[in-house]
Amino acid sequence: MKYIKRIYDCLSAYKLWYLILITTNVLFGFLAWLAYPETFTVLVGLMIVFTLAIIALSVYIIIRKQKTIEAAFQDFLLEMNETNEERLCRVSPKTHLSYIHSVGSIIRSYQSKLNDQVIELKDYENYIERWVHEIKKPLSLMTLVLDNRSDEMSPLVRQRMLHVRDQMLGDVERILYFARLGAAHKDYIFEPISLLEYCKETIENYPTLLDESGFKIQFIGQEMEVLSDPKGLAFILEQIITNSTKYVTQNQDHPILKFETVYDKVGDQNILNISDNGPGVFQEDLPFIFDKGFTGRSGAYTRQATGMGLFLVSKMAYDLAIQLDAKSKPGSGLTISLIFPHVKQ
Repeated sequence: MKYIKRIYDCLSAYKLWYLILITTNVLFGFLAWLAYPETFTVLVGLMIVFTLAIIALSVYIIIRKQKTIEAAFQDFLLEMNETNEERLCRVSPKTHLSYIHSVGSIIRSYQSKLNDQVIELKDYENYIERWVHEIKKPLSLMTLVLDNRSDEMSPLVRQRMLHVRDQMLGDVERILYFARLGAAHKDYIFEPISLLEYCKETIENYPTLLDESGFKIQFIGQEMEVLSDPKGLAFILEQIITNSTKYVTQNQDHPILKFETVYDKVGDQNILNISDNGPGVFQEDLPFIFDKGFTGRSGAYTRQATGMGLFLVSKMAYDLAIQLDAKSKPGSGLTISLIFPHVKQ
């Protein structure tokens, strides 16, 4: 079927020349009828056989030529160097040579620029990773001082210092993950994770932020096991927790952060709902909360917000095959659902 289509395409592409050939044969057939009426039948038979032979031979040669050109063109697309370009020029019609050279020159120019950009991006990633490593040194020293010199400072000062340290650590982690977004290789290691237990472990890293905001933590539902990357999942949880603490309203009574596990029988999915009772999100803003740079209009933190936390959450969730869903009403808090695929081990 494929070969028949090739023949049809060939006849369609060169139909003008074949029509000229057939028209010429008809004209010569008419002249043969006038000049040699007694042998007209024999001459017409020979002309038909000869014409069909020419058409068949030309179609065979053209198809074979096209296959050679296609092979050379595929090699040229895979590696657009001058060697493959010259090979393509040798098998292509002479009228196409200028176009091939122009295309090859333009593509190689763009490829060179792309390679330079890849190198620059890699250098940028390496610089960010080195910077993060260096900035963690004074933060570690700060932690050491806070742990060993806490009796030399007032409780309020210590709490503020811990708050600033936790904020800086969160910002550093966001910078590092943002720099790694475009990395070709990401070292995710998937392993079984007890969901509620892991949420509790993650919360232990943010006692200052939660205590300062006065959050009450609730865990609802049965323990369930999911398959995910621990570091990536911890980053997602940390960003959602931080987002809740940032957007809590001033003087809000009894802020609550709730972690609830649900099993969806219909979709065969494990779901973790993370809810707060903060100001919530306007319905017109809800579809955009995972967009880069979007801050919305809720909470006193909006003017200082960068809109990067939930954006990075969406990117990390995509890498870990976690679906995200958000539900909210103004004044009734925000619920972000992490939907894990059920993996049979």
